[in-house]
Amino acid sequence: MTISIKRHLLDGVPFHATPNKGGKFGAGMPDAIIIHFTGGSSAESSVSWLQNPQSSASAHVVIGRDGSIVQLVPFDTIAWHAGRSGYGGRSGYNQFSIGIELDNPGRLTRTEGGDYVASFGRRYPPDQVIAAVHRNEQRESFWLTYSEDQINATFELCSVLATHYPIREILGHEEIAPGRKIDPGPAFPLDKLRQRLIQRGRDEEGDVDVVAVGEVTASKLNFRAAPDTGAALVSAPLPKGTRVEILGQRGGWYQARVNGQTGWLSAQYVKAA
Repeated sequence: MTISIKRHLLDGVPFHATPNKGGKFGAGMPDAIIIHFTGGSSAESSVSWLQNPQSSASAHVVIGRDGSIVQLVPFDTIAWHAGRSGYGGRSGYNQFSIGIELDNPGRLTRTEGGDYVASFGRRYPPDQVIAAVHRNEQRESFWLTYSEDQINATFELCSVLATHYPIREILGHEEIAPGRKIDPGPAFPLDKLRQRLIQRGRDEEGDVDVVAVGEVTASKLNFRAAPDTGAALVSAPLPKGTRVEILGQRGGWYQARVNGQTGWLSAQYVKAA
């Protein structure tokens, strides 16, 4: 599927609004993506639960095992997916991040008969199960694999989010709430995802040459994560006279670097030297 974002919603994707949400993100946010598993029996049941006020929980999207996506919260709005959390010197990751829930029951139990059973009683065949050690544990346990369609949809969605918002971190719930959460677990290729979208992107960004130096001519100019008036802000608006390094141009936008941050500026309000 081809994924695109318009006004902080996925174009052509079902939107099932939930009351379980906060206010708008602050300037320069969201800058992180948090990957979860639902721990439920189906994507549909998880969406229903995340819409229930009694759950006091939500996420921006749920991705089913067939790769289908449902959105519950716009990407400019805080969802309640991280809970008590902290990483890299900051805490309360709801206010920084987009939450992606993947339909997966999580850890399974192997019975004496060799079956693999979820916490809600469903049994899964051995060819869908792996034995692996969780990154925060030392003993091997059993996990339902994520489907290829589901992984592909997650990678594509994260790629689109990383071009539309100033994403600099992709983390598992297990990393921002160790000891409390174990999702998405070892069956999800989390390290591969962030290597592809975060580390590689940083390496490529470091190779970009400055093609010109410019100066902001508007009284205040929005510095956005993508060449789109609906894209998130990378920082507070830049005041008139701010010097910028121009890295390239797309349509009526300049890709620019300001104080080490890279984003996009409307070219009509930047005077290139």
